[in-house]
Amino acid sequence: MKKAGKKNLKQLADQLNLSVTTVSRALGGYDDVAEATRKRVLDAASKANYVPNTAAKMLVTGRSGFVGLTLPLRDAQLFDPFLGAFVMGISEGLHSRGTDLFMATASSDETELEVLMRVVESGKADGVVLNRIAESDDRVEYLLSRNFPFVTHGRTLQTTHAYHWIDTDGGQAFKEAFDLLYGLGHRRFAMLSISEPLSFRYFRETGLEQAIVACGDDTVQLSTHYVPRYDKAQLTQSITALLASNNRPTAVLALTDEFALAVLQQAASMGIRVPEELSVIGFDNIPAAAFAPPGLTTFDQHIQKSAEQLAGLLLRTIEGNEEAVSGQLVKPTLIERGSHGKAPNS
Repeated sequence: MKKAGKKNLKQLADQLNLSVTTVSRALGGYDDVAEATRKRVLDAASKANYVPNTAAKMLVTGRSGFVGLTLPLRDAQLFDPFLGAFVMGISEGLHSRGTDLFMATASSDETELEVLMRVVESGKADGVVLNRIAESDDRVEYLLSRNFPFVTHGRTLQTTHAYHWIDTDGGQAFKEAFDLLYGLGHRRFAMLSISEPLSFRYFRETGLEQAIVACGDDTVQLSTHYVPRYDKAQLTQSITALLASNNRPTAVLALTDEFALAVLQQAASMGIRVPEELSVIGFDNIPAAAFAPPGLTTFDQHIQKSAEQLAGLLLRTIEGNEEAVSGQLVKPTLIERGSHGKAPNS
């Protein structure tokens, strides 16, 4: 018995009693196809093992069907928990509309901008997603100058033109964290931050500083400590010095969960009890936050959902939809666990 081969586009359209154009646009994720029709086409394509001819699609649409994401290679750590959730969200958001994600890595001897320029100039991508946005980001300026479709997770402090972005309201989160700890009697605070000038650092630090000013209490102390993001040795050294100081803070706010978890680990090794002697709050709600004793209080920024929304926003931009350029702030959710409590002797 002859085995049935994979169906081509016309055969798939004939089977569904639809036009080739309708089937093609349904597979491409176009918004002008009814959702019920799109689902019927996708189900039939899946059962028929239909795979679009990418070369033919490029000839017809002028598009590659791919979206690019550039990643730097640092200390052989390509993925962190946050980035893993972000990539998953982008991929799912694109796949549901018939587009794929590819990642272009920047080696130690080249910049992300150089890799990005190579992706854009080669025509390999119809659009790109940027994350880890700097306060002043040359990648954003380059894409604006090329009028190339892109979206960002995060936002610069200033730029020449508007662009599409989704960001987490880190400033509000750190205000909320301060108010929580201040209400529990804490007056000596430390902020553990990164040395790289990324914009999320600026907004979170500014939110904390504004909250301190707003409380109007001159007894509140804040020391901010900067560490290169991927330098674990310096991170451990900075935390040890911080916790061993004569004027040790009673509360540490960490820019990320990874920093906060390092504080918990070092405090345990020094015999400092959390939360009885030290409160610690992080940001990101990575999986390890729930399991590190006594459970890390942190903020969930719903990164996978935001990434899926970014994917949809980018595809609409690529398709040329007349959508007003806009930014969206996502309110993070405080996840209260066991790493914060009343200030000692309060």
